[in-house]
Amino acid sequence: MKNSFIILIGLALSSLLVSCKEVEKQPNIVVFLCDDLGYGDLSSFGHPTIQTPSLDKMAASGIKLTNCYSAAPVCSPSRVGLLTGRSPNRAGVYDYILKGEPGNTNLRKGVHLQEDEITIPALLKTVGYSTCTVGKWHCTSIFNSPEQPQPGHFGFDHWLATHNNAAPTHKNPKNFVRNGEKVGEVDAFSCQFVVDEAMNWLDNKESDNPFYLQVWFHEPHEPIASPEDLVEKYLPMSENREQAEYFANVENMDKAVGRLMQYLEKNYGENTLVLFSSDNGSETLNRYAKAKHSYGSPGELKGMKLWTTEAGFRVPGIISWIGQESHTGTSDAVVSSLDFLPTFCELAGADLPEHALDGESFTSLLKTGEFDREKPLLWCFYNAINEQKVAMRYGDWKIMARLKNEKGYLPKVNNLTSQNEAMVKGAEMADFSLYNMKVDMSESVDVANENPEVLKEMKELLYSEYENLLNDSHIWR
Repeated sequence: MKNSFIILIGLALSSLLVSCKEVEKQPNIVVFLCDDLGYGDLSSFGHPTIQTPSLDKMAASGIKLTNCYSAAPVCSPSRVGLLTGRSPNRAGVYDYILKGEPGNTNLRKGVHLQEDEITIPALLKTVGYSTCTVGKWHCTSIFNSPEQPQPGHFGFDHWLATHNNAAPTHKNPKNFVRNGEKVGEVDAFSCQFVVDEAMNWLDNKESDNPFYLQVWFHEPHEPIASPEDLVEKYLPMSENREQAEYFANVENMDKAVGRLMQYLEKNYGENTLVLFSSDNGSETLNRYAKAKHSYGSPGELKGMKLWTTEAGFRVPGIISWIGQESHTGTSDAVVSSLDFLPTFCELAGADLPEHALDGESFTSLLKTGEFDREKPLLWCFYNAINEQKVAMRYGDWKIMARLKNEKGYLPKVNNLTSQNEAMVKGAEMADFSLYNMKVDMSESVDVANENPEVLKEMKELLYSEYENLLNDSHIWR
């Protein structure tokens, strides 16, 4: 009996040690997400004027992703795609979410991330993670109301957020809400304030569990406001004050990233995975009345935000794994924010959702520098500024198409409802164009005629992928 008891105790201790060892291997995870940061807005991605030393350092010591994609060319669906690992069309978020009011049943102003969607923080909580999001939310139309699920419903232990943009500007915003309680005006720039909140949450976290932290900046989305010393710095290098304010805005964001990175290296330097990206491409200058500061750069890419050409959703991507041996250098692997969920689940040991995902894990990229994605990336943005509403990237190739029915080309649509379902589902793809992204990231030459076999294969794949997505797209009724 005595020997049996000792053996049982030994086995229990051994199991506990193995369990602790497994928990120690779970990385802390931090996701920085900018708002409207263009592919060419960082100095490490080619901007000739803006100085971003913190992110340049991260890119130099980590992985710089030159083929990094957001889930959509506009904010709300892009964020929903990141959180769920699925095309935002499946969740019914097709365009940016308008602000609604309690009791509003308008099919556009009632759009929101629905309560049954499974998100990154919810999955990581099942394996012991503490979770927090700070910054912009924009996944509900009715914010801070029980009428729609709020950030806490989707697995965040702590949240500090605004519905959409920082208001009235990035300077001293007054529309933050912390865990359901209004914060009031803050004496800081938005990016610095959310980093302060992140560090304060980490300082006061109740357990030593690994954590998942989202830092979703408002910068450099309008309405822009920047520190005057940085504006003065850029004035001699700018066309006007508005451009200097944009340049200063990006650098101020970079300073905020640098502050949090120093904190993480000091306090969580053993095992913290950090990813940096943007929700979509840069805004077009003066596209709307308040876009007077929108001097973002698409770099070599075609189009801007709201386009299905590359500049709409190819964005800066940087990965740094603090304290762990991992691959470093510039990578042309095709990576999407849709891939974050399956990657994080694999690293943390969490089970994937039962439903199909559009993203796939890129852990091999972190460990070996190699990642050949099997799943094509499909964007179906019915409100695109350019004519092609559908685009797909697979391998080195990208195919695009317009949508057409018996009455002509499909008009712009910003939400799929019971009123327009038949019109959208009855439209067929037409006017295909094909681009070799390996040699023509600018989409300057349509090579469909020169590559008939590739075009045929890409069209067949696109038909299949589009039909699957359309059949599974949520219809608001």
